[in-house]
Amino acid sequence: MSKIQVKICMGTTCFVMGASNLQELIELIPEKYSDSVEVCGVPCLGLCSETKKYSGAPYVKVNDEVVAEATTEKVLKQIERILKNGQE
Repeated sequence: MSKIQVKICMGTTCFVMGASNLQELIELIPEKYSDSVEVCGVPCLGLCSETKKYSGAPYVKVNDEVVAEATTEKVLKQIERILKNGQE
């Protein structure tokens, strides 16, 4: 199985709506999942302009699945679900 890619949107809207708090994932995830997960911040995922729904911010992509109103707990649950199901 290839690494799970976690992309945290750091665009202005997402950052202000809580993505700044999600930066702890970068430190938290490697401890818990070692080599299975790669976390990075990206300038903007463009999801606010795609959906015209700023209320969904902050956005995170776990592989190709969007996590709206992302929290550390929501993202960790998504990662655990993927690892449990053995999906790439």
